Amino acid sequence: MKLVTFQAAEGVASGVLDADSIYPLPGGARLIDVIGRGNAAVLELGSAALADSSPVAASSVRILPPVDPPQVRDSMCFHEHIRNAGGDLHESHLQFPTFYFSNAAGVIGPADDVAITPGSERFDYELEVGVVIGAPATNVAPGDARAHIAGYTIYIDWSARDLQANEMALRLGPAKGKDGATTLGPVLVTPDELEPYATGKGFDARMTVSINGEPFSAGNWSTINWSFDDVIAYTSRGTTLRTGDVIGSGTVGLGCLLEHYRIDRDGFRGWLRPGDVVGFEVEHIGTFQQRLVEGMPRHPLSSGY
Repeated sequence: MKLVTFQAAEGVASGVLDADSIYPLPGGARLIDVIGRGNAAVLELGSAALADSSPVAASSVRILPPVDPPQVRDSMCFHEHIRNAGGDLHESHLQFPTFYFSNAAGVIGPADDVAITPGSERFDYELEVGVVIGAPATNVAPGDARAHIAGYTIYIDWSARDLQANEMALRLGPAKGKDGATTLGPVLVTPDELEPYATGKGFDARMTVSINGEPFSAGNWSTINWSFDDVIAYTSRGTTLRTGDVIGSGTVGLGCLLEHYRIDRDGFRGWLRPGDVVGFEVEHIGTFQQRLVEGMPRHPLSSGY
């Protein structure tokens, strides 16, 4: 089942996406309010929507992020990306799926423009998948993690590479290099819908990028090196993941400009600029395009930076 949150003339609502129509959830329920009840309850509510709700044309509404997450974390689960972007794979990447905390206030939807981070001349995207937590998860074991997965969505980690490099030279961060925007959407796909494609530690799902209408790169979720079972177990260790929390997978191999820059600098197409349109697709989840626009002005600090 594909679930969406959308903005209509009457306000924000959620529903089930079926072909080109959205069937609103009964009683005006929001996804963030229902996913904590467990997957069986969500599927029951979605089935009721399909049976009883009057459909809305998806083209007539604005698609929003599936949830407004309390917390956002982003992991590094695709080792191909790490090798392409930085060289040798540190042994710690084989021991645990490291992550950083991102900016929940920076979450945007697939219909939104993406503002370039102030001062950045090396702006980039990262194509990922994200998991949304349903029932809260506290210190769970990997074998129990799937009971806490409400569903999956596309996760785009917009990155200011030049600012990120400055920050991480101090062995801290990323901070401003990553907190400008994170796209979630266009739908939340319930776990049952992806199970037929399960393979390895992920799913057989092509992940592709186009820039200004031209195909640019392709990868597959099945190449992931850490399952979301391990990711949820690690991120919940000694703490609680709350309903609506989102965890990114990290970038699929070749799923960002930085990798292409490191692999072939002479043939590199250049970083993103205002007016560029980047298209994303993850098979079995969905597709969308976003336009890059000028960012806000950068106000110099007392140091001049």
